This record gives sequence, C-alpha cells and structure tokens, in this order.
Amino acid sequence: MAESNFVDYVKIYCRSGKGGPGSTHYHREKYIPRGGPDGGDGGKGGDVILRANTNFWTLLHLRYARHVFAEHGASGTGSRSSGKSGQDIYIDVPVGTVAYNAETGEFLCEVNKPGQEVILLKGGRGGLGNWNFRTATNQTPRFSQPGEPMEECNVVLEMKLLADVGLVGFPNAGKSTLLSSISAAKPKIADYAFTTLEPNLGIVPYRDGKSFVMADIPGIIEGASEGRGLGLRFLRHIERNSVLLFMIPADSKNIHEEYHILLNELSQYNPELLDKQRILAISKCDMLDEELMREISKDLPDVPYIFISSVAGFGLTELKDLLWKELNDESNRVQTISHRPIAVLPKNSEDPDDEIILEDEPYEYGINDDIKFIENDEPGWEDTGKNY
Repeated sequence: MAESNFVDYVKIYCRSGKGGPGSTHYHREKYIPRGGPDGGDGGKGGDVILRANTNFWTLLHLRYARHVFAEHGASGTGSRSSGKSGQDIYIDVPVGTVAYNAETGEFLCEVNKPGQEVILLKGGRGGLGNWNFRTATNQTPRFSQPGEPMEECNVVLEMKLLADVGLVGFPNAGKSTLLSSISAAKPKIADYAFTTLEPNLGIVPYRDGKSFVMADIPGIIEGASEGRGLGLRFLRHIERNSVLLFMIPADSKNIHEEYHILLNELSQYNPELLDKQRILAISKCDMLDEELMREISKDLPDVPYIFISSVAGFGLTELKDLLWKELNDESNRVQTISHRPIAVLPKNSEDPDDEIILEDEPYEYGINDDIKFIENDEPGWEDTGKNY
C-alpha cells in the first residue's frame, strides 16, 4: 500500500550558527607608528526560526529534510571590520504546529497565527575584537574574544489541525458520511471498521455566507489509550476545537455506555478535553420512527442531543443550527491550550507509536510568553564587563 501524504509528526535535528571569533589585529599603515589594536568583532550566528505558512497543510516537506543548519558567523578582521552575520534559516510549517524537545519531551513553542515566527534555536553572539579591550594600562591587548557556541537540539514537530468542531465516535458511527453530507469534503466511506485512517477537514456552509470548519478523525475504540485500534495519536487534532460532536449510531446496544467509553478514552489522552462543550448526535436515524426516538431519549446522557440521518438528510439543518449556536457562545471559545510534555521516543525510533509516556505537569503557553534558551556556560563571556 502506498504511503500516505498526510504527515502530522516528524522529528528533525536543528543546529543554530555559532558566533564568529573576534580579531586580534593591529593597525599597520605608512607614517603611522604604533597604530594600536583595530581587531573587529565576529559576526552573529544564524537563528533557527519556526514560521507558520498557510501554503502548507502537512509536514510532508520535512520528512526527507531532517537536518536544519543555520549559517555560522564570520570572524572579525582588521580596521575594526565586523564579520558577516550568519544567515537565519526558516522552518516553514502549517499553522497550528507545536515543537517539543525530542530528548526530554519538553514543550518549546507553537505557531498558531499565519506568518507567526518563533526563534527555535538562537545563534551565538560574535566575539569582541581586541579593539574593545584597549585601556590606559593595556594599550595593545593581545587577545580577543571567541564567539558563542551554537545550540543544537532534536526537535519533534506535531501538527494540530485548526477546526471549530471535532467529530468523536467509534468506527462506523457515520462520521465520514456526515462530513461528506454537509460539506464538500470527500472522505473514504465503506462498510468496514477504520475506513478513515487520517483526519479530514471540511468547511460546512451556513446561512448568509457564514461557515465553520469540521474535523473528522479516525474512530476510537475501548482500550485505545493502551494502543488498541489506531490508538490516540490522532486526538491531537481535536485539542483546538471549540465543540466536540459525539456520534453514536441509533442501533447501538447501549448509547449511554458507549458515550462514557469515549469520554474515558479522551480523559486518558488529555483530561482538559472534557472541559469542552459536548453535543451528542444519534446517527442512522432513518430506521427510527418518532415513538422509538422518544423511547431512546429517555436514557441519554445529560448533554444536548439531536437525532440525524446523513443519508436521508434528516436533522442536518437543526444540527448546523445547534453547532453554530454553541460556536458563538463566548464560554466555548478556546483561549489557551495546555501542552503537556510529549512522550519520548526510544533511540533510533521515528514511530510515534513507540512513545514512552511522561507524567509531568502540562506547560501552559500563552500569547505573550517568552521562549527561554539555554544560557552559555563557556568561559570568556563573564569577565569582559561588556553588555550587549
């Protein structure tokens, strides 16, 4: 079977540029004896910058470009000439991509606005030339400063789809059929389990030219948190959704029990998903009459519910009205997202299914948070008395 082009997880090696060394040079010119020091400063190393690009929808372009190197700064020269700064390198990723440290699982940063740029690894500062160290008692300093070293890190990039409504349900619950009925999306539909192997997005038109985005993820089964079925790896795509639409077929043995199984699997992945607004859609209702619907309604979870049939078009307009009402409720707006540390992959493994789960507290990233970098411990920077 051909490999899918939908890539939402990739591990890359990033390295920023090191700072250029300062120059130890003395002025030499005719008729100017003892010209004194004139060594220039080294250039700054290039940064590794994560940039949100709306032209990308997956991380496929990074699958075969696993090494990202920024340019080193050039060394300073005579006549107080500074070295050339290293060129920054940009990693273009889809909007909604999150970066983690692959060694520790620590959250680094995220880009969730078009064109947003975040410095992932900072380039080293250039060293000072000997011209900066001249004093009344040391008029010919014979030393200069080395440049700061580069930063390097293995980085895991995870793409999380941006959608308003996320579909949650068991396999063959009618999620893909619903998406194809109310949007122009064409997901694969068949009468066997796990037809959907990758998330699908659809733009659902509403009244007066308005619309919202719906995300369909592969089906969840009991024990998915333990790796059964397709596991929980695709649940990252509904973390940003404002509303979760649970879909359970009308012919299920126990709708109440299936609903709580789905809730339990969501809580195993991220307990904060339970804080989102939930709506229950009883699908495949073209086989029911009004009497059966009233009977089923007596034993349903305490959440807003609606009976629908994607094939017959029954209840779809009312469903869109209900979703639109919940989406415009200020209490359902997603303000911040807590990114818990990811699981660390074993060495020499690229498969996210091999993750080792961490139990650390989640790191909450706000809009105005700063990204902290590892400070340089190399000798030579603290004894100059110079501030940049």
